[in-house]
Amino acid sequence: IYFKIFEFFVLFNVIHLSWFWGLYTLKITDVVLPLGIATMIDISFMHGNNLPLINAGLISVLTVLAFFRKGPNWIYMVVFVLLHVQYVARFSIGEIPHSANLPGMALFSFAVGLIFFDKRVHRYRFIFGFTLFYIGLGYFSASMSKLIGTGPTWIDGRHLWLWIAEKGTDILGREGAFDYNIVQIIALNSIPAATLMLFIGIFTEFIGPLVWFRKTRPYAILALVGMHYGVMLSMNIRFDAFMIELLLVGMPWPEWYERYKPTLQRWFAPEQIPV
Repeated sequence: IYFKIFEFFVLFNVIHLSWFWGLYTLKITDVVLPLGIATMIDISFMHGNNLPLINAGLISVLTVLAFFRKGPNWIYMVVFVLLHVQYVARFSIGEIPHSANLPGMALFSFAVGLIFFDKRVHRYRFIFGFTLFYIGLGYFSASMSKLIGTGPTWIDGRHLWLWIAEKGTDILGREGAFDYNIVQIIALNSIPAATLMLFIGIFTEFIGPLVWFRKTRPYAILALVGMHYGVMLSMNIRFDAFMIELLLVGMPWPEWYERYKPTLQRWFAPEQIPV
């Protein structure tokens, strides 16, 4: 049940992203900055027609079939390739987001797991293990890329001022109004406070590999979720899918269920009192 809940989360995100990207791609006419497979093939065939919607429909059907195991084991790999095409068609215009990285790699773990492992228990172990490995590696790499690109001065609070202003401009242009929240006010009024916020963020990413170990995993996961919540408050950047995936795969839900199973049974299935 726990595994299927996680798989349903992946299914929901894949279908949602395929249609969300597909609908936006209908407005794109030019390739500005090719990404991924678009650096090897001309992705412009996805623009100026309804192919993005057809691709989204195909992704949706194949994902549902794969979820219910109706068809060959390589369906998720086909979905992964089609979703990548949808991604590069949408984002080969100069904007490179990473808000779908974790759900995308979770889909890849399902694609590989179902192809190379026959026994369900082996599939489960690989898919969860690979997902946790990528989470730890991804966050650690994020911290390293900041240090390589900017150096220790990345945590300078004035950088946060710039990012707050940039996101404020985006929101103002989209919604016509923007107000600073309490976290942003604190950061803008104090360089040390803003610097501390950035330090906590990069340090939390740096300890990402702690999710690889059972004893430290829940604490590292909660720290990463807290970091994303802080990013949302300070820069208005939402990583909802990241936070949900972190909580799904990083917390010991099966162990908690087994531990509190007798209590849950008493609550939801009380014994019948004989007449």
